[in-house]
Amino acid sequence: MTDFYSGFWGVFITVIVIVSLIWLGVLLKSQAVIKLKKGEKAEIIDHKWDGDLQEYNNPLPGWWLWLFILTIVFAVGYLALYPGLVLFGNAKGWTSVGQLKQEVAKADAKYGPIYDKYAKLPIAQVAQDKEAREMGQRLFYTYCIQCHGADARGAKGFPNLTDSDWLYGGTPEKILETIEKGRHGQMPAFGAAFGEEKVRDVANYVMQIAGKPHNELRASRGQATFQQVCVACHGADGKGNKDVGAPNLTDKVWLYGGSEATIIETVTNGRNNVMPAWKDFLGDSKVHLLAAYVYGLSSTPVTAAK
Repeated sequence: MTDFYSGFWGVFITVIVIVSLIWLGVLLKSQAVIKLKKGEKAEIIDHKWDGDLQEYNNPLPGWWLWLFILTIVFAVGYLALYPGLVLFGNAKGWTSVGQLKQEVAKADAKYGPIYDKYAKLPIAQVAQDKEAREMGQRLFYTYCIQCHGADARGAKGFPNLTDSDWLYGGTPEKILETIEKGRHGQMPAFGAAFGEEKVRDVANYVMQIAGKPHNELRASRGQATFQQVCVACHGADGKGNKDVGAPNLTDKVWLYGGSEATIIETVTNGRNNVMPAWKDFLGDSKVHLLAAYVYGLSSTPVTAAK
């Protein structure tokens, strides 16, 4: 099968490669028959460079011709063994996906027993094991730092994993579920429904329950809107709901920022954030180790196993 979406490109590549090889063969043969008789001198080519520099029309050296022949033979062999000629496949049945699967299977056979040893233990216990933490850290550095940072403290839109604030819960089971299945956090956009003034009122009410400086008049107007609309996710007290990933609005932890302008932006445009699911890619054992490492970042193990 071709890796291209259109069969045309497979034909195009195959034709170009075959025509190129044939042309090189013809060129090589035409140059190989040019020989000088004994005592005959090569003629000088008519054109000049840099004033008076000219060159002789000598035959190609034999060693060079044979190197050229070997490169063509190598190219033909390579195209037969590997899928250089897209239409005809290859004698080895090689594919990049197949090679990847072989390498993964080899690595799993070598390292699988190590991962499996920890997969049978509770996450809280694995988090206390020094070797397991080091393995989990390597997994974290490979797959997680792009969003959460090397220190796991996150960035705007990406949660800090070292504190005790968890959108979906920070128990070992919830962390494992998050890594396995991923999360899709959505905050609806209310700008069109509320209008600019009402959005600003709600933002000031949110700032009030968060203990931030705010406009009292706007906050009092925004409270009614909050109680009518926002309580569905954030609750009447604004402390959020871990079942749906609605954040606590009364603390000092803000995923996108807690300034008035940012809160207005959030209420107006909404938020849409995705945490990818890793179970199918990493497998159960690695996800288990990764969950233990993340759990250990925000908890304090009593002892560390040797």
